[in-house]
This record gives sequence, structure tokens and C-alpha cells, in this order.
Amino acid sequence: MDLLINVGLPISLAIIMLSLGIGLEIADFRRVLSRRYPFAIGAICQVVLLPIAAFATVKLFALPPEIAVGFMLLSFCPGGVTSNILSKLAKADVALSVSLTAVISLLSILTVPILAAWAIGHFMGENAPEVSISGLAVAMFLITTLPVAIGVAIRNFAEGFADRVDAPLAKLATALFILIVVAALAGNWQLFVENLGVMGAGLISLNVALLLIGLGLARVANLSWKESKAISIETGIQNSTLGITLAALITGTESGFSPLALPAAVYGITMYAVAIPFLIWFRSH
Repeated sequence: MDLLINVGLPISLAIIMLSLGIGLEIADFRRVLSRRYPFAIGAICQVVLLPIAAFATVKLFALPPEIAVGFMLLSFCPGGVTSNILSKLAKADVALSVSLTAVISLLSILTVPILAAWAIGHFMGENAPEVSISGLAVAMFLITTLPVAIGVAIRNFAEGFADRVDAPLAKLATALFILIVVAALAGNWQLFVENLGVMGAGLISLNVALLLIGLGLARVANLSWKESKAISIETGIQNSTLGITLAALITGTESGFSPLALPAAVYGITMYAVAIPFLIWFRSH
């Protein structure tokens, strides 16, 4: 288990982020400058409204402290490769989805450590583990930002190679993700069973609310239907592997996967059940 957490987990996340980077071009970052308004709406949904909705959900369902922190950690995580794939399947604005994923993922090295430290202190009080904001930021850089940057560089300087490794990398990342979710659930099985009802209901409610919040704000902002669908998906789909990794970075690995990782692990399963009806709806409109 220690080997899986210490080696497998960061490598898995790094591969997922490398896979994300390989699918990006420099133009995806430049596009933000030419589409400031849709990007700003999406960024507000992800960085501001998403954590607020998670906080409200935690309070509404009266979740235990460690589970509450897990919810908040998940809400701080940007979308990943999954949100881009779902945007494509939903016939949404894939370019906007990719731009949001790219930029918010890079910004996460600044936002996530600060917000994570606040959540730990707020919900766990005296039982809160000591959180090093600078240590978290360095770890986030090494396992998220750096792989994305390497992926973008590979795409920019060796496009043929990037095309060849893109699909195998995505498959490997998916396999590692499944392994880690299963291990996180198995390592906290009793806590998982005891809290499955309230945690599952909270995660599904939050997921549905976020998809609707993103869609609603985009429509109020008068964005196109394709842009609105992309923002809905980017707001509602989080990088659950990053949530599990954050939990491990915060609590250490001596006792296996932390209970803080449970919401992200369960979300890794429930998000597909929630997303499928939305995808069917989005594809038909």
C-alpha cells in the first residue's frame, strides 16, 4: 500500500497531467486572450462558485470533519482530461473547455494549497494535521504543472511523437486511476460503508448542482449554447485523482490512504452516473 501511495499515486497523477499537456497546443493558452468573456465566466464558476457550492453541501448534509475536508479538497481541484473528453461527447465548445482546463490547472498551484490549508483548519480544528502551504505548492508544481508543461512542449516540438503516445498515455492514466480509486476505497472500507449513504447523496447532489450552476450562469451571461455546455461540464467535473493525491500529501502515507481521500474516490465513480444523463441531453440539443 505504501508503494502504491508513495510511488503509484504521484506517478499516476503526473501521467494524467502529461496526457492533458500532450493534448494541448500553445494556441489553447493564446485563445484565452481572444475569448476573455467566456473564459472569465468559466473561471468564476470553477474557482469561486464551485468551492462555495461544496461548502454549502457539506453544511447541508452535516458531514463528519474528515469527509467534509475531502469534499472541499475535491472542489478545489480543476477539471482534467475527462472534462475535455465529455465536452467533445456533449458537442460542446471543446476549445473553450481545453483552455479552461489548461489555465485553471496551472493556476491550481497557487489556489489549491491556500484553500486546502484553510479547509483543514476550519473543519478539523485541533485535530488538523499541520499543512505546509509552500510544500503543497512545490508538490503541486512537480506532479501537475510540470507534466502539463512537458506535454505542451512535446506537442509543440514533436507533434508526430505526441500523436503516437497520446492514446496509449490516456489508456495508462485511466488504468492507474481505476487502481487508485479501488485502493483508496479498500483502505477505508469501514468508513466508506458507514458514510456511503450521506456521502453518496452529498456528492451526487453537489455534482448535479454544479453542472446546473455552470450552465445557468453561462446562459444568464448570454453565452452560446456550445459555450454554456462546456462551462457546465468544466464546473461539474473535477480531477478526482488530484483530490486523492492532495489527501495523501496533507496527511502523509504511514497509515495508508487517508479518509480525506474518500470523497474524491467515490466521486471518481459517481460523476459518470451523474454526467451520462447530462451528456444525453446535451447531445440532443
